[in-house]
Amino acid sequence: MKKIIAIMQPTYMPWIGYFSMIEQVDEFVFLDSVQLVGRSWQVRNKIKENNQERVLTIPIDKSHARSERMINNTPYANETWKNNHLENIRQAYRKSSFFKEVIDFLEPLYFKAYTSIGSLNMTLISEICRKIGINTKFYQSSKFHMNGHKDDLLVEICRYLGADTYLSAQGSAVYIEKDNAGGAFSRQGISLLYLNYEHPTYPQQGQTFIPYIGIYDLLFNVGFHDALKIICSGKHQNYTCKEYRKEFFADRD
Repeated sequence: MKKIIAIMQPTYMPWIGYFSMIEQVDEFVFLDSVQLVGRSWQVRNKIKENNQERVLTIPIDKSHARSERMINNTPYANETWKNNHLENIRQAYRKSSFFKEVIDFLEPLYFKAYTSIGSLNMTLISEICRKIGINTKFYQSSKFHMNGHKDDLLVEICRYLGADTYLSAQGSAVYIEKDNAGGAFSRQGISLLYLNYEHPTYPQQGQTFIPYIGIYDLLFNVGFHDALKIICSGKHQNYTCKEYRKEFFADRD
């Protein structure tokens, strides 16, 4: 039986392409056993307010050395940021069509007790998936106790879960394709696909549509019922490894 998986770091209120990737796979692994990087998507993302992007950032507890700050063990610096973020979200979306149902859903999730920024992000992502109808099974890489790095770690996880196909974000091609087509995946006989996603438009507050905002923007504007339909409308046939190299790596072959 064929199985396709994806592996991504748990980011804070990810963009809708992240949810498209989750929807397209059988199993999704949160890569939470790697270093948490300050000012990365793991701790920050965007909302739309007054026709502009606004970045919301989770403050990191910096009591441990940077090299020891993993996604699964790094807490946020304090609790006050939660009220600040929620107030910014309320102000930005208070006139949106689905404000009450979305804010009533989000608020209890923010005020749960979390041991790390990773656990917060994973809860938000998995609960949003459940709410909009994505039923993909989730895992955490930290539970596997593996020691590989970059594509070797991804391949190790694929083999552990019995996956024969891996769906990758295009940004990961920088190290996956560094040596040859498919790198460690091809050596282990695992088919490699790259996500091919075109950001759809949807009814959005403001005069100009701004893409690549965090998932909250979609939820507040279209509601939970129609969110998955819009997310799926951006899907295209994913690139095979060969197709991706021809399109984006032609000068390297």
